[in-house]
Amino acid sequence: MKAKAFDSKLFRRILTYTTPYKLLYRGVVATAILLSIVTALRPFLLKKTVDVYIEPKDSYGLLWYVILMGIVLILEGVFQFFFVYWANLLGQNIIRDIRQQLFSHLLRFRMKYFDTAPVGQLVTRTVSDIEQIARIFSQGLFMIISDLLKMVVVLGFMFYMNWRLTLIVVAAMPLLVYVTRIFQRKMQVAFEEVRHQVAAMNTFVQERVTGMKIVQLFNRETIEYQKFKEINQKHNKAWMKTILYNSIFFPIADIISSLCLALVVLYGGFRILDGDKFTTFGDLISYTMFIGMLFNPLRQIADKFNEMQMGMIAGNRVFDVLDAQDDKQEGGTIEAPQFKGKIELQKVRFSYIPGEEVLKGISIGIQPGQTVAIVGATGAGKSTIINLLNRFYEIDSGTITIDDTPIHDFTLPSLRRQIAVVLQDVFLFADTIYNNITLGNPNITRKEVEAAAARIGIADFIESLPGGYDHDVKERGVMLSSGQRQLIAFLRAYLSNPSILILDEATSSIDTHAEELIQHATETITKGRTAIVIAHRLATIVNADTIIVMEKGEIVETGNHQELLQLEKGYYRKLYESQFSESSIQ
Repeated sequence: MKAKAFDSKLFRRILTYTTPYKLLYRGVVATAILLSIVTALRPFLLKKTVDVYIEPKDSYGLLWYVILMGIVLILEGVFQFFFVYWANLLGQNIIRDIRQQLFSHLLRFRMKYFDTAPVGQLVTRTVSDIEQIARIFSQGLFMIISDLLKMVVVLGFMFYMNWRLTLIVVAAMPLLVYVTRIFQRKMQVAFEEVRHQVAAMNTFVQERVTGMKIVQLFNRETIEYQKFKEINQKHNKAWMKTILYNSIFFPIADIISSLCLALVVLYGGFRILDGDKFTTFGDLISYTMFIGMLFNPLRQIADKFNEMQMGMIAGNRVFDVLDAQDDKQEGGTIEAPQFKGKIELQKVRFSYIPGEEVLKGISIGIQPGQTVAIVGATGAGKSTIINLLNRFYEIDSGTITIDDTPIHDFTLPSLRRQIAVVLQDVFLFADTIYNNITLGNPNITRKEVEAAAARIGIADFIESLPGGYDHDVKERGVMLSSGQRQLIAFLRAYLSNPSILILDEATSSIDTHAEELIQHATETITKGRTAIVIAHRLATIVNADTIIVMEKGEIVETGNHQELLQLEKGYYRKLYESQFSESSIQ
């Protein structure tokens, strides 16, 4: 969406974040006012020094005026320090608040949102876009206010000192304002393109770095490099536009300022030569400073307005995420207790994409303490059931209940606290094994972790690693094998003490030794709990109480291992025969 040249509604919304910092906000405004006054005093005092003390050769008065100018200069430095420091402090406080609000908002989105929103783009919104908002205050709004105040005070002094010379300066200002306005419009479009290209580059780099193994396995280095070159070129082209506009504008602004100064000196010089008592040498000297104080802020306002505009564009992108309510999860009001583990799905229909059903009215009943296995080809809808139980997605129709209560009635944190999931692709954070197991839960002690590891049979594996429980697994757990990551996930699930345990392809890509450990861990953590096991390797589910066979979003067979093998043309029997010899069939 193309941003407005100045979106007042968006600007007012950003300003609402200053409310908790009213005192700091007022301090910045106050120092801006004081700074504008003492800055304009310097040329005025210089005029007085030249006209009243230098020309009459009054050395005593000259000394006192020089001291006075020194005091004014010190005050200007003090006010400048507090103005810059407080403006930046306010900006940093505001982006801290917005970033925390944004991240909290992201944590509550449904998985549907993350299915369509590129990770790199979200990183850009959370980091660099929010950082740009701070510049609205540190480099934009307050700098513009300060410059405008300086210009008003400077013009006041100039008219007081010599209105004729001031009219020459004022006559040149509309031309600079017009050039500035053109520059600002061009830069607004250029900056919008820059932000777009930054987000595109972040997204591309994040995806390729994350998927570097695939890039190298399929020899795509050259192809991906060429793609990056194209994206980088677009990014470079967007920035070059801003450089071009700056290269044109600032020399033109300098020329206008210099011509104005030349006219003032020329006109004022002739007035002095003609004996005009209202025009003095002090006027000419002070006006060389006044013109710089008047034209430089006017010239820089365009640049500062662009800083503010970039912050507004970034703010608009951030607020687009904050305003996304359709994908925000809504929890119930009931605090989920320790479940008995009765699960029922009644005529559940669901589609990730409207019109393309993944689950087609399935009904499942699981009794407390049962171990139920779900099998079927890829895309049959097995993992979707798990996603719906955890309310990562919302069903299209039907009902899902746990212990006869619809899952929508439970608060999301309490619901998920009672369900532990071990996935095929285990995600570990760049942290120690201990922190990956507890996930920062202060209620889980080191002794409890060690005791739990011993109970499920993986204590020896963890203690064999360098540092044991303090071993840093690095980003995504790359220092561990897939089987080792699975064992960590089992321990993590076990320590959460869930009512319901879900194993989603948890043993599909591990070695025999790791599978033996996982089988023992599975028996330990499923004991006394309702368990749902999704598996391709049928050997891991032969002892399940019930096996549900799915195909294309529908349940085609239900029964235990022996019952399903008795079906001559059964789907499960075919799956089993494809993995084992017929002689194994009992």
